Amino acid sequence: MTPVPRTSSIDSTLALLGEGYTFISARCDELRTDIFRTRLMLRPVLCMRGEAAAQLFYGSEDVTRVGSMPWTVLRLLQDKHSVQQLDGEMHRQRKKMFIDLAMSGGSVAGLVDRFRHHWFAQVGNRETGRSDLREIANLVLTKASADWIGIPGRNRDDRGLANSLARMIDNTGRLGPSAWLALMSRWRTERWLLKIVEAVRDGSLQLREECALKTICLLYRDADGRALSTEAAAVELLNLLRPIAAISRWIEFLCLALASDPNWRERFRSGHDEEIEGFIEEVRRLYPFFPFVGARLKKDLVWQDHPLRKGDWLLLDLYGTMHDPRLFPQPAVFNPKRGSSWRDGDFRFIPQGGGRPETSHRCPGEKITVEILQETLKLVCRSQSVRITPADAIVPLGSIPASPAPPISIILADAEPNAVAARSRR
Repeated sequence: MTPVPRTSSIDSTLALLGEGYTFISARCDELRTDIFRTRLMLRPVLCMRGEAAAQLFYGSEDVTRVGSMPWTVLRLLQDKHSVQQLDGEMHRQRKKMFIDLAMSGGSVAGLVDRFRHHWFAQVGNRETGRSDLREIANLVLTKASADWIGIPGRNRDDRGLANSLARMIDNTGRLGPSAWLALMSRWRTERWLLKIVEAVRDGSLQLREECALKTICLLYRDADGRALSTEAAAVELLNLLRPIAAISRWIEFLCLALASDPNWRERFRSGHDEEIEGFIEEVRRLYPFFPFVGARLKKDLVWQDHPLRKGDWLLLDLYGTMHDPRLFPQPAVFNPKRGSSWRDGDFRFIPQGGGRPETSHRCPGEKITVEILQETLKLVCRSQSVRITPADAIVPLGSIPASPAPPISIILADAEPNAVAARSRR
């Protein structure tokens, strides 16, 4: 067996904060390996990339997500009562609920319809001029997801909720006062959702026949026949709201890709719907979203001839794996003809994880992400009133999560929501 290579630095925290998405791959290239040891926040960690590493993370029962993330990241992204903090049969049972909610055709179509409705309400009713795209998309997605979940409008402050969700997402990889303010936003949002859960369960909040709120609060039972606790139900409701709002970042990257090459927008405006999904999946491969994901080993094992020990903290480089030239030739080139698809369930194209969501920790929300991005592309490309700027924005990889700089804006001329609505449904 071969010992795992080590970095020369005693601790790599500052390097990670400075390099962001390229941190793991840069050291893998330097050490000529797909795994290395270092320390982050003075804690030993094994950093990994590549198809085999993704298979360990998403295709093996030898790892757990429990204890694999710093406390602030756990609280902002998932929380301790969430499905991601479960293993084995408990995880599969809870995960099935999310798969039923997030992957069934009728459910996803309902969310997309609400997204389209709120897009027209926001974009069509705005005065002409420049507007921040991510701000609009975040509000539209927040409204659409809250409607889809089944939370009545009278029980919501949509703009305040959108701001809170954005604060959680924007500060996931950061330290200091901004992270603490984001944690306060999470706490306040969970308190609000706890009241929603209690109102559903005591009958004071009436629900429509079928919705996620009813499923999570009233219908779900684990393998032992137990309902979710009030706290767990609130956490899982937030774990629907926040990831859907996070699609606003993908929307910004999607529009940047369209603006960077106007030929694509003209192509989609004139039809060619068969090329839309390839374009979207290449956006999700090329642009930075999740940088890496953590796990811990549940037992000793040998991986790629390297001895690993029970309890080892692992980080899988999602971004680096999808920019590995061995897997994706000329990885810096935007090429929608690569044939990547979330449906394949492989361990190469892993913007939201690898393997099958039914049997692993892969995110069950990729169908929602792709469908929302498809609808966004149609709405933007088939509207003569929307222009995207700037076309030459850059995406600094040193900041997690990354965003275009300067931010992407849409410039509205005379709005035409009815005409766009008709064309987007073709």
